[in-house]
Amino acid sequence: MSKKPTATSLTKDAEGASDPARHRRAPINAQLSTEERIELFRIMVRIRRFEERSLRAYQAKKIGGFLHLYIGQEAVAVGCCSLMGKNDHVITAYRDHGHAIAVGMDTKPLMAELYGKVTGCSKGKGGSMHYFDPSRNYWGGHGIVGGQIPLGTGLAYAVKYKGLKGAAMAFMGDGAVNQGAVHEAYNLAALWDLPVIFVVENNGYSMGTSQARSSAGDLARRADGYHMAWGTCDGHDVYEVRSVMNEFLQRAREQSKPAVVEIKTYRYRGHSVADPDKTYRDKSEIEEYQRTKDPINVFRSILIGDQVLTEAAAELIDTEARNEADIAANFAEASPFPTAEDIQKDVYWEIDHPEQRTSQGRLFFT
Repeated sequence: MSKKPTATSLTKDAEGASDPARHRRAPINAQLSTEERIELFRIMVRIRRFEERSLRAYQAKKIGGFLHLYIGQEAVAVGCCSLMGKNDHVITAYRDHGHAIAVGMDTKPLMAELYGKVTGCSKGKGGSMHYFDPSRNYWGGHGIVGGQIPLGTGLAYAVKYKGLKGAAMAFMGDGAVNQGAVHEAYNLAALWDLPVIFVVENNGYSMGTSQARSSAGDLARRADGYHMAWGTCDGHDVYEVRSVMNEFLQRAREQSKPAVVEIKTYRYRGHSVADPDKTYRDKSEIEEYQRTKDPINVFRSILIGDQVLTEAAAELIDTEARNEADIAANFAEASPFPTAEDIQKDVYWEIDHPEQRTSQGRLFFT
């Protein structure tokens, strides 16, 4: 009888994953320059202030539909996306603002997209859940729970097919792990040795249901069933996120191997802004996380303690981030809405490139 393959030695135990000093000393973090450390902090603050400004715009009825805020989870997107190389890709779910800013998207078209304006990154047609920027290998932004995971697996397939050294990070919430499409993607990734990291951003609640009530067992450990590597880490420490994710990304790039990483984090706001968030968790729970594990405060304290950042510099970064968010809101406010004619644009490639059309018949029916 052949020996059953095991996941991998990269599997993280709880003790090792929670050693802050070890992660700060990890080579991927130790090699960061002063400017790079401050930039990580700056992006986290920019995400926070953008989200807060978005909330004010929603409350002022400038934004319609859904608005899924990333407040409290900033270290996850920044830590992961800061590791991207030229052949790495990111795809995520509907809580996508943080990842968009982390990969370098301009906040003005991001805010305009929330307003439904034609200057938005998806030309006002996608809204909060559908940010995209293929030029940065950022593929959105998906509203169907778990629907992005097979697509992320496809991105990894393309990387391998082209013979590139890269990887795809496919993000999902803890509420998506029970979707059948997720497990189908796990199966194919393991069968075909695809360089994809399935990142579970576990903020404890899938909409209004706690993980304890919705999902049995450890979320990352489910990878064992597919003989995939898996790991866990705390998402309030950007150094820890970078340290753990870098190991899996390097393995994916060099060996074309998939993995599941569960990052434990927390959202301060409801599932969406429409969620009153007053019936399924205590206010004290939110306040305790803010007091002890707020990712921005944690990193700020580390940088100040290491004499990388001063209080005055931190305050200036915060002021600049607030101003940037206001500028983005003003840009969105001044931008026009799409026209009625725009509804048939950016739907079919051949409609937008009629000189290269080869199909016959009608593409739109009224």
